[in-house]
Amino acid sequence: MNIDILIETLHPLERKAIPHLKNSKTLKELQKNSGLSEIEAMRALQWLENKKILKTTKKAEEIYTLDKNGENYSQKKLPELQFLATIKEKEYGLNEIKEISGLSNEEANISIGQLKKLSAIIIKEGMKISITPSGRKILSLETPEQRLIEKLIKSQKKLTEEEKKSFKNLQKRKQIVKEDIIIKREIKLTSLGKQITNKKISSDLIDTLTPSILKNKSWEGKKFRRYDIKINVPKIYPGKRHFVNQAKQHAKQIWLDMGFEEMSGTIINSSFWNFDALFTAQDHPVREMQDTFFIKGTSKLPNKTLVNKVKKQHEKSWKYSWQESEAKRPVLRTHTTVLSAQTISNLKEKDLPKKYFVLGRNYRNEALDWSHLFEFNQTDGIVIDPNANFRHLLGYLKQFFNKMGYEKVRFRPAYFPYTEPSIEIDVYVPEKNTWVELGGAGIFRPEMVKPIFGKEIPVLAWGPGFDRILMNYYKIKDIRDLYKNDLKQLKEIKEWVQ
Repeated sequence: MNIDILIETLHPLERKAIPHLKNSKTLKELQKNSGLSEIEAMRALQWLENKKILKTTKKAEEIYTLDKNGENYSQKKLPELQFLATIKEKEYGLNEIKEISGLSNEEANISIGQLKKLSAIIIKEGMKISITPSGRKILSLETPEQRLIEKLIKSQKKLTEEEKKSFKNLQKRKQIVKEDIIIKREIKLTSLGKQITNKKISSDLIDTLTPSILKNKSWEGKKFRRYDIKINVPKIYPGKRHFVNQAKQHAKQIWLDMGFEEMSGTIINSSFWNFDALFTAQDHPVREMQDTFFIKGTSKLPNKTLVNKVKKQHEKSWKYSWQESEAKRPVLRTHTTVLSAQTISNLKEKDLPKKYFVLGRNYRNEALDWSHLFEFNQTDGIVIDPNANFRHLLGYLKQFFNKMGYEKVRFRPAYFPYTEPSIEIDVYVPEKNTWVELGGAGIFRPEMVKPIFGKEIPVLAWGPGFDRILMNYYKIKDIRDLYKNDLKQLKEIKEWVQ
């Protein structure tokens, strides 16, 4: 860029800083010479460095200073030296020493500990304390720690190795010394910068166009500051939905576009709806505490007729005595399939055919790791239609996963308690050159449908975990990262666009 044109792009802060760059080797010197505040000088240096007018380097320096107690001990001496001075001529009891010297209980106890290490005192019977020859020598020469305190009053420069040991000893004690790291920014002009500092920098440029400038025409005869549209600028992140909610909204729209209605319901349900209505035996392992979050109290069951139908089916199929008390146990829903059962129970034959979906939270007593959460999203769907068949099931699932971004979908035979036939859904992930399992599906068993609907009818059903579906799109390898609420991740993660 032409130097004269570059000068026309300079910000007012840069213009104020440039005349002082020759005589300013550090940020602090530039502040002092230019009258700029620290933040103004920092901004000027950053912008000038972007324009290759100068280079800055950072240099860390250790600063050793006295803390509150250290400043006090620089005048009165360290407590152990005050202690020794008190018993220099005569031995005293501990209480007498504290009274004469003015030391606190804490200071007196610290002094005894320090002086015993140095063999500077003798504690006699009756807690009489006297000074030793070593103590007299310490008192005359002072300790290395005291000499360091007196040095720090005058200077904050580098310490010798011996002084550093003394500093570490004092750091273990309360508010005597402190260590800080300061960053020193040094400035060096480039060849371009040397040329510009030799130029006359005019400040008679209009930097901001205001209504008053337009009204009184004070812009006439003046130049406007050029704007460099190629310069690096900070990224601006717009406000947006959480990326998981973006994906959920997209998935819901897919089901709506396919003619499905959305189901809704409560998170806390009776075990009747969560398990019994889904033909899950009352002694099945999934109903144990290690898998499920049960809630204290009891839940209300639906009408007696429906409950009796489910009870009879269980006792006929599973050959056990079904207990109403077990069905009344409240539970955080372990799957959104509970809504499928509730929806089917409210339908009449004249309402058919019907298609429903739900996308919601579920809760299981899982050990938290890279692939498992104890709170997770699931998308359930059902199609209640006398003419529905297995090929329709595969078609709905393939359509959904295609629209979610997976081009290749395959199905494998599987087993689930309340569907027959049952399948596992796999999708192909090109980046990993592998198939990944995303959930299960099937046709509800007659033993489940007949008690809650009143007759046997085909019901296509699926319920894949939704969180795992998102991980490939967002390049997330640990499922916990979906909800860690890292602000950097939330700002930078890509939008859901399919």
